[in-house]
Amino acid sequence: MVRKRYEIHVWGTVLFLDLASTSIDEVELDIAVETVKRFVYEVDEVFSTYKEGSFVSRLRRGEISIEECPADLQEVWHLCAVARDLTGGAFDPWAVSGGFDPSGYVKGWAADRVAQILALAGCEHVQVNAAGDLTLRGGVNEKGVVGPWKIGVVNPDNRQEVLRIFEINDGAIATSGTYERGAHIFDPATGTIAIGAKSATVLGPDGGLTDALATALMVEGEDGAGWFAQPELAEYSAWVIDRHSGGAWGVGPAVL
Repeated sequence: MVRKRYEIHVWGTVLFLDLASTSIDEVELDIAVETVKRFVYEVDEVFSTYKEGSFVSRLRRGEISIEECPADLQEVWHLCAVARDLTGGAFDPWAVSGGFDPSGYVKGWAADRVAQILALAGCEHVQVNAAGDLTLRGGVNEKGVVGPWKIGVVNPDNRQEVLRIFEINDGAIATSGTYERGAHIFDPATGTIAIGAKSATVLGPDGGLTDALATALMVEGEDGAGWFAQPELAEYSAWVIDRHSGGAWGVGPAVL
């Protein structure tokens, strides 16, 4: 078995990969990671709101229409609309200064695509960590023994304290909060800093949607618990630290 960890500097952060395989060797694994690098750099060229020449920046300035954008951007545009509907507008990439900003969706979406690239290359055990948005495949292989990936959620007020550990074989988990970028999530309805939660963690099968739901729960807090009664979210769970009381609440099969 080969197991390696990689760091890719992209999207203004570091993308961490923890990979293991019993079917491909180290050279093949390195080649697969080179394919991942090409993909994530292309994602930056398409989706970055900081690069003036990206398709998203051109779309925001009204220079092109969504129909003139690459297929990946059109896909994310559509998926963001679905997430907006599921959250009653608490996640709304169109209600931001400057126009459409899919940043609250695209990291989780891209993490899923990275995992898919690696799986197709023959890598059975995959952890993709995109700054709090994780996609996991195949469990973790520790010296031939396969078990679930163990993902900790830390205290937003004390990064040294792990408050809860989730065990996941296959799926995605996203945590939003003030951990890395400070207070950066805005309430679409008011344009002010979100005050619904101090930290929001969502688990489910789709990385883009877990990312969006975690962002939306930062806005709505406990008022967002009802979203998970929708059939489209039956496989999703949330664990949220309240901004005001400091207590935590959860909803969904993975946390109850």
